Formats: sequence, C-alpha cells, structure tokens
Amino acid sequence: MSGVLMLAQAAAASELITEATAGQVTVLEGEQVKSPQVVAQHLAVQPELVLIDATVDPSEALGISGWVVERFGAPVVLISDDASLGLQAMRAGVRDMLRVTSTPAEARDTISRNRRLAGSSGDAVHRGRVVTVASPKGGVGKTTITTNIAVGLALATQLPVVLVDLDLHFGDVASALNLEPEYTLPETARAALAGDPLALKPYLTRHETGLWVVAGSDDPVAADAVTAQEITGLLRTLTLDFAYVVVDTAPGLAEATLTALDLTSDLVLVTGLDVPGVRGLRKEIETLNELSMLMETRQIVLNFADPSRGLSVADVEATVRAKVDVAIPTAGIVPISVNQGIPLLQSRGNDKISRQLDQIVGRLVGRPTVETKRGLFSRRKESA
Repeated sequence: MSGVLMLAQAAAASELITEATAGQVTVLEGEQVKSPQVVAQHLAVQPELVLIDATVDPSEALGISGWVVERFGAPVVLISDDASLGLQAMRAGVRDMLRVTSTPAEARDTISRNRRLAGSSGDAVHRGRVVTVASPKGGVGKTTITTNIAVGLALATQLPVVLVDLDLHFGDVASALNLEPEYTLPETARAALAGDPLALKPYLTRHETGLWVVAGSDDPVAADAVTAQEITGLLRTLTLDFAYVVVDTAPGLAEATLTALDLTSDLVLVTGLDVPGVRGLRKEIETLNELSMLMETRQIVLNFADPSRGLSVADVEATVRAKVDVAIPTAGIVPISVNQGIPLLQSRGNDKISRQLDQIVGRLVGRPTVETKRGLFSRRKESA
C-alpha cells in the first residue's frame, strides 16, 4: 500500500500497521511525532489516509487528529481499544477507529475501506512534484547540481525523494552518488508500465541519505529502446509514492527531456558563465516558451560564476531576459566532492557553494513557517 501515514505512540500499534500494509506505510514515531514541522512536511504531500495511535496518550492523539483534519483535510483513523473515545474522536473529525488488538487482516480491511471512502469522496489522487533539471549544453555541472538538489530535498524534508537519470546515453548519476545499482533505467521503465509503485520499488537503488535512485543505463543500445511512453509511465508511477521526483536530463531538448517536461511541476535551468552556454540558455528559454513548457515555477542557476571569466550576472540576465535566481561560484571543493561521490549537501557543510545549493532546495521546499507544538496541537486538547 502507498499513501498511508502513521503517527505512532507505541510499538504494538506500529507493528500492527506495518504488517497489515506489508511495510507500505510511512511511520513517524518518538520525537518526529512531537515535531509539528516534521508532521506538517509529511502531511503536505496529502497522504490518502492518516493513522494516529492513541494507545499511550489519547488526549495528545485527539489534539493531533483535529489539527490534521482542520489544517490539511486528511482522513484520519484513530487507533485505540478505548471505545469511550468515540464521541471525542467524532468531534475531532476522525473518520474511523481501529483496535490495536485487531488482527493484521482486520486492520488491512479497515485501512482499505477508508482509502476507498477517501477516493470516492471526490478527492483527487495526490501526485508528488516532478523537479526537472535541464541545460542547453553539457559541461555546466548539471548532474552535480541535480544530485545535490535530490540529496538536499531528502535531508531537508525527510520525505520520500527519488532521483531519475534521464540522460539516456551518458548519465552518471550513480557514479556521482557512489552507487552500484543492480537495475538501471531500461529495466525500471519497463517495470513501471504496470503502474504499481509497490512492484517498482525493487528496481530502485537506495542511497545512504534515504534518497532513492533510478540509475542511468550502462548500455547505450538498451537506453535507445526506452520509449517516451515508458518514461511517462515511470514518472507518473513514481509520483504516486514519492513527494519529489527529481529528473536529471541530457543537454539540450531531446525527446526524453521533452517527455519529462510534460510532467514537470518545477524546472531548474542551468548554465555556465560562458558565451555559448548563455546564448544556448536564451534559445532554450525561447523554445520552451513557444512550446508552452516554460512554467512559472522555474529557477535559473548560473554555475561557475567567476568574475575572471569576463562576464557578469548582469550580462547573463540581459542576454536571457530573465533573472538569475542562484549564482554558484567556482571552488576546488566541488571536484573533490564529485570524485568522492559525496554531494556537498550530504556533508552538510557551511561553505559558500553548499549555501548556494541549499538556496535552490529552499526555493523548492518553500521553507514553510510552522507554529510551535502548543500552538498547533493544544487547541484541540483544550476543546476535546
């Protein structure tokens, strides 16, 4: 199962739901549940169903339930053997209750029933955001920026994030992350045609930061066989299970890139500080505008922003007729990071390059302001 979020208070409830869903559940526990910011980040992707454990502290669980329903409109099932909580749960907007002493089969039925009810209420199936990173020419550090964006999103949000290498012939995302994948893009794209996120998961490679990766193909012939239909199916299926699908593309506007752009919600355009690259970016922007693919949710990233190159940020902005959102300077720390296969944002350094990369991530996340726990949860407790 996908799209199920659980806020756990005790191991018994967590074990029940994990077994009932065959592990297809996101479980928050301990300090995570006590952090409104962490909970809000997971609710922001609109899970199909939220399970809230009330076996230890019913008052806190009811307070969180009311906040989840009021603030995010998510359907809630309360886990408790205490039938006397029924009226308070109803007042908090809880849709159903599940006994912690239920069998896994009974819990599975309750979860499935409430997910069907949520779907039949007219709520659209939530899909994650597709973040596509593109550039008009190679050699501008696009893959380095892309891997840092993906790692940064995974670490900053604690949400499920997947990185897809769509540079069909020369993709090196796996190398940039020091990974040795068992499966690559061709096998993963074929598996995605079934449209089942659960069946797709074994084809993904897990990075130590929690990021999932669809690695590029080592075989150019096999990569040539990947169709636009398979790419569409892959990205659509991934958006069912991941809050962010980050896509690294080949230079230019190849068919695979255009296919990804059809599904893109956030676009990051990268250029270096050189005349061919800047002029190429202007042409790419003009082309995307003509194709109605130049979305407003875009960022322009200027890499290798070194004044000694004879161009300035103002020169770039005048040429592309758009604002540069993030300018990343040249530094020796970058090639060291690339050669080690450890993205700078994985190291969480405070150098200037990392801060600029973090700006890109921050613009994608939006850095929402989250109230204190008392401000979010206590209102429900007081009125329950």
